[in-house]
Parts: sequence; C-alpha cells; structure tokens
Amino acid sequence: MDRRDFIKKATMAAAGAAVVSPVSAMLNKATDEGKDKCKVLMVNGSPRPDGNTFCCLQEIETTLQKHGVEAEIVQIGRKPIRMCINCGGCHQNNGKGCVYDDDLCAVITKKMATADALIVGTPVYYGQPNGGVLSLMQRLFFSAGHLVQNKPAAALAVCRRGGATATLQTMNMMFEMMNMPVVTSQYWNIAYGAGKGEVKLDTEGMQTMRTLATNMAFLLQKIHAGGNPAPKRDERPQFMNFIR
Repeated sequence: MDRRDFIKKATMAAAGAAVVSPVSAMLNKATDEGKDKCKVLMVNGSPRPDGNTFCCLQEIETTLQKHGVEAEIVQIGRKPIRMCINCGGCHQNNGKGCVYDDDLCAVITKKMATADALIVGTPVYYGQPNGGVLSLMQRLFFSAGHLVQNKPAAALAVCRRGGATATLQTMNMMFEMMNMPVVTSQYWNIAYGAGKGEVKLDTEGMQTMRTLATNMAFLLQKIHAGGNPAPKRDERPQFMNFIR
C-alpha cells in the first residue's frame, strides 16, 4: 500500500468513525433536557449572497439546528467596509466598539455580544480571504475583543482550485490571538466550486461542513452544560519587540 492509498483509507475510516460516534446522541440528550439554546453567529464573507460560500454556511446551519443550536447568517454584502486605521478611538469608547458605526462592523459587534460562537466563511481571493472580511474581523477583534474572548470559532474557505489552506491559516491566526477555541472537522474546512452552487457537488466538502457543525454543537453543549466560567488568566500579556 503506497502513501496515497494509506491516506485515503485512513480518511475514510475516520469519516466512518465520525458517523457512528455517540456525539449526536449526546447532543440530542442535552437538547431534550430543555437546556437553553446556544447561538452561533455566521458571517458570509462573499459579496454574492447565494453563492458557494453561502451554500457551505447553509449546510452548517441546517446541521446546527438539528442539534438544537440556533444559527444566524449575516451577509457581508457589497457595501464598503472600513479598514482599521489604528486611531485608538475604540479604547476610549467605553467598550462599545469601533468609533465608525456606519457599516457592517457595528452590526456584527452588536450581534457578537449575544452570540456564543463565531463561524466565518470566505471565498479565496489570490490565496487570501476576501479583503472585506479581513477589514471586518480586524476591526471587530481590535475594538471589541472582549466580546469574542473564549468563544469557539471556525473558518471555512471556498475556492475553485487552490489557496484555501493559506486562507484558513490567515483566519485561524486571528482566532488564536483572541483566545477563541478553534473548532475542528474531519478535514480542513474547505469546499470546492467555481460556478454558482457547484460546491454542493463536493460531497466530501459538504460532509466536512456537517462534521464541523456537529463538533461546534458538541463543544458548545459541553461548555454551557455545567455553566463553567472561562479560564482565569493571572498573567498580564507580555509584549516583546525584537528590536531594542
């Protein structure tokens, strides 16, 4: 058996194990017990409201709802989103977020206050996330980082052919800096498609989205089942520049 066959069989075995795992039963049990529903905020980072990125988020939304988790998809749309200009005004804004309150960042900041988790989907542009998504997330995290701390997060990337892994890495690096547990799936959160709706033909990609949703629901139920507080961090952040 060569390396390619081994990886293929190992992947199929892992997918099979996920199907027969007891995770779904545990989630259904928690839902039946009448626990308060958790809510996942999802951002569609594509200017196309019903394109391939939306198809992936819709697949996740359907699975989350099956597990008793609420979900809301917010479209980034085609209106301009300001980039962060590092003015520092948000730090004198009493925790209300960015001083620019006339674009999508203000909407997402308000919704993030009541959301329990965050999922961001983006198309791949030149091996990178959509520029609007980057502007949105950088401003949100810089101006209202307290709203996302310790909340589970995940990113997904949709591409025609390549650049998806670099896009995912860019998104995940932001989550890690904000102490957000990164939710995994059975593979990298990638789906492939060029024309509208083609991503639905990527059966492995769609299964990856469903597994991501199941894992997100599982983690949220675990976090909120016992009402455990977020980890206490006794150390203040230490910033070190290498140029002295």
